[in-house]
Amino acid sequence: MKITYHGHAVLSVVLDEGIRLLFDPFISQNLLADISAEDVETDYILITHGHDDHIGDMFSIAKKNNATVIGLPEVCTYAASKGIENTHGMNIGGGYDFPFGRVKFTHAQHSSGYQENGQMIYMGEPAGILLQAEGKTIYHAGDTADYSDLSLLGEQYDIDVAFLPIGDNFTMGPEDALRAANRLKAKTVVPIHYNTFPQIKQDPQKFVEQLTSVGKVMNSGEAIEV
Repeated sequence: MKITYHGHAVLSVVLDEGIRLLFDPFISQNLLADISAEDVETDYILITHGHDDHIGDMFSIAKKNNATVIGLPEVCTYAASKGIENTHGMNIGGGYDFPFGRVKFTHAQHSSGYQENGQMIYMGEPAGILLQAEGKTIYHAGDTADYSDLSLLGEQYDIDVAFLPIGDNFTMGPEDALRAANRLKAKTVVPIHYNTFPQIKQDPQKFVEQLTSVGKVMNSGEAIEV
């Protein structure tokens, strides 16, 4: 599979059979994004939680591509209320075998809500997402703090690549992310969710240099083969 980072927490994944996945499509308002929402082509959109900097352009991209939105039930219900025809609701701890592979939603220590017309709409629990496809396991941690049960994921799954937030203020910072990486035991760790806003300014290179596992800083638009 080919995984491309598009800044903040946005990932696109193209599987060998050509199926396209998109994680947390915060693009139009993402100053670090290397793509435009209008040009995105995808079959599935996976949402970790309901904050605007993760839902982002979900509505327009899903409608344009007739893509299926995969997320917490509250996220999917809200998406359906906005005219998105194809949704698949899941909950924390639940897994499902899709045509492209298996998706499981995991705990994330954070919050989740979508602001509309000055009101905050509850969007269910925040989550991380485990993707198992083509013999590989990818973990998108979403927005989370470090917490001890990440060790359970490290014990249960042989994670090839873990995408971990390091921005601080809204998520764990570099020091906590280092502890999280040790719990997860992923073969490769990629920092995400940093430098998009002044409050989450970090040095990703310094972070990866301190990892006990392999670390990689991915620039927006950069891809890796897994």
